Amino acid sequence: MPNTLRNNKSIKDMFDSECRFRLLVEGVIDYAIFMLDPTGIIINWNTGAERIKGYRPDEIIGQHFSRFYTDADRAAGRPARALQIASTAGHYDEEGWRVRKDGSFFWASVVIDVIRDDSGDLIGFAKVTRDITERREAQQKLERVQRQLAESQKMDALGQLTGGVAHDFNNLLMIVSGNVQTLKTRVANDPKALRAVHAIEAATQRGAALTRQLLTFSRRQNVNPLPICIPDRVRSIADVLKSGLGSAIALDIDTPGDVWPVTVDTTEFETALLNLVINARDAMTDGGHVIVRARNVRATEDAGDTVAISIEDAGHGIPKDILAKVFDPFFTTKPVGKGTGLGLSQVHGFAHQAGGRIDIDSELGRGTVVTIYLPRTETLGIENEPHSQHDDATNTILLVEDNPDVASASAGLLEELGYRVRITGNAESALKEIESEGIDLVFSDIVMPGGMDGLDLAKTLRATHPDLPVLLTTGYSEALAGGQTEFLILRKPYAIHELSRALAKLCH
Repeated sequence: MPNTLRNNKSIKDMFDSECRFRLLVEGVIDYAIFMLDPTGIIINWNTGAERIKGYRPDEIIGQHFSRFYTDADRAAGRPARALQIASTAGHYDEEGWRVRKDGSFFWASVVIDVIRDDSGDLIGFAKVTRDITERREAQQKLERVQRQLAESQKMDALGQLTGGVAHDFNNLLMIVSGNVQTLKTRVANDPKALRAVHAIEAATQRGAALTRQLLTFSRRQNVNPLPICIPDRVRSIADVLKSGLGSAIALDIDTPGDVWPVTVDTTEFETALLNLVINARDAMTDGGHVIVRARNVRATEDAGDTVAISIEDAGHGIPKDILAKVFDPFFTTKPVGKGTGLGLSQVHGFAHQAGGRIDIDSELGRGTVVTIYLPRTETLGIENEPHSQHDDATNTILLVEDNPDVASASAGLLEELGYRVRITGNAESALKEIESEGIDLVFSDIVMPGGMDGLDLAKTLRATHPDLPVLLTTGYSEALAGGQTEFLILRKPYAIHELSRALAKLCH
């Protein structure tokens, strides 16, 4: 074959190949494929680019490719840096937000390859962009589910651990607390001994508070949820919150009267607010303002109507790398001796136990906002106090407690209050004791050995002796975790005034 014919055939093959390649690229609709000149000017445009980014070829060819970047990315010089890396390394890839013609955003996977001629001179860049917004959202959803599963498993493990030790630990604290309160009256005239008693009492109260916070975080705390009015409740503890802040920090309360009611355990709600306010105080070493806000949040696809209660400070903020850890028990950024790491854990547990959630937004040097979202309650209920089942004064109390040391401490407190006390170690013997009459009230621990616990005993007496008041107590009971009961329950360790108040509710 003559050379001329051979050359013509080669040129035709190259032309046909280029046409096929051009048709192939232009026909791709799932990828934006286009070329840039060495300065970043767009010189061609395929169908996929028009579909993904919204521009027709005549609208975009001749424009700089940086128009696809967000304003923040352009200000940071990311388009120029991408071309610089591609020209140096021969290749550049990343993921990030890009902007369509209509101003909407999509998450893009971007690849830029350098194009050089035979002599190695830069003649442009080939750019491929893919819209992976749906894939990213699916990945984020999977990660959220995995985090929720891990958190649930962590909660369950912590709950089992905490519940396993809470009953015995609170019984030990009850022995210490009960005997200390009895000693207090004996050493009233001895200042040195009285100081020692007060120190032991304070340590006991601190130990009890730590146990309650752990139980709340792990959602194992026995709660008594009632519908409440948020503005009224916040105003009722405003003095306590101000006291917690000290004189250098002002408290601003923004809780409009039209905020919806929510159903929560009042004590846990107030403790959560106080914990958040104290955290805000500790973050504002130079003073300032802490703001407590409440607002209604209308239902979305993910949640129904909620009430958002937020605590805002202008403190030093929390670094991004530790934000995910702040709700973990015992994690704290405070100096040794300044915090236990259970304040935010308690708030986290309270929010979830109340059927809500908690968010935290913080920026270094700009402060922190912690927001609790609680489900809306349609109507406010009436907080009924337990009432007397008879009006006669109670003289003899049957104390049902299997731990002899706890029984001794509790009996001492009851005798200090002027009651006669009879002690029995289990529910079965308690029923026999009651049949002999002379019992005016039953005060029983819930967790006891044998087939019948304190709750079973109370239900039996409700059926057989409906006029006999029953007061229950527990350091922790799995049967009551997260639930409610119709009986009045006193948490161990309890102080003598708490015991007196509980008995008064039942008998007067």
